[in-house]
Amino acid sequence: MKSSRKLGIAAAICGLVVGLSFASPVFAQGHGGGGGGGSAGSPGGANAPSGGKNETTPDMGPIQPGVPGLGDVAKTDPAEDADYKALAAVKATDYDQQITLGESFVHKWVDSKYRESVYAELMHAYFQKQDFAKMYQNGDKALALNPDDVSVLVQLGWVTPHNYDPNDMDAAKKLQKAEDELKHGLEVLDKMAKPAGMTDEVFAKSKASATEQAHSGLGLVYFREQKPTESAAELELSTKGTTPDPADLYVLGRDYEALKKFGDASSAYTKCAEISGPLQTRCKQRADQTKQQAAAQPAAKP
Repeated sequence: MKSSRKLGIAAAICGLVVGLSFASPVFAQGHGGGGGGGSAGSPGGANAPSGGKNETTPDMGPIQPGVPGLGDVAKTDPAEDADYKALAAVKATDYDQQITLGESFVHKWVDSKYRESVYAELMHAYFQKQDFAKMYQNGDKALALNPDDVSVLVQLGWVTPHNYDPNDMDAAKKLQKAEDELKHGLEVLDKMAKPAGMTDEVFAKSKASATEQAHSGLGLVYFREQKPTESAAELELSTKGTTPDPADLYVLGRDYEALKKFGDASSAYTKCAEISGPLQTRCKQRADQTKQQAAAQPAAKP
């Protein structure tokens, strides 16, 4: 499953229009939770913008049993299985076709055992189309059927603070919902057992990637709530890997500035400035500014 951490959308950061790009969660829910390949809702692909962190992370499927795969022995209508297999066979980057077949499926098979998986697939496809209203709608339906689906928890929780409108009357409620989703996703990840047939190395990499994405989302939730201490703590976790997201580094720098940790801010901005993308010039400027502020700052008392 190829997952690109970039989807071009401008976000407002502290009143400044910053070219922050969307990143897609690294846990993309596949069809049927491990039942059959096809278009595993992976956010990358030929039309995904370049830049950011590009990873190849396998689909780990739902965390709890109960969403059968194509090989499940339970009796189903052959036509239902055929429709599900047709959806699974769609090209991974053909989001329009995924939406067409997915919407048809959930309207036709109202009691299908595959509904949670199809809702998750629709959520990922609508994310790629930047239709966030329908992304949330399908993600919430998937969670109603499987509250422990890490793919859905992390994606919904991550997108909300990036798609934030401070003038929305429900802005605070949406941020709280995102915080709850991301925290629960981390709880599920902590207790997750390795799926059968997956190597220890692949499982560890996938789990670490999803954990990093959850901390990234929480960091921005707290940033939106003007909680720089909490935000910095989360973003320190999301940026400790070898290929941090420049947007996370930028926001981390802003957190350190708010905390008057100008040396740390300069370090975060410097790392951001080393990564090609829309934030590179801005990070270079702020790295220089905060370096000067750090030099002028009185030394801390022992």
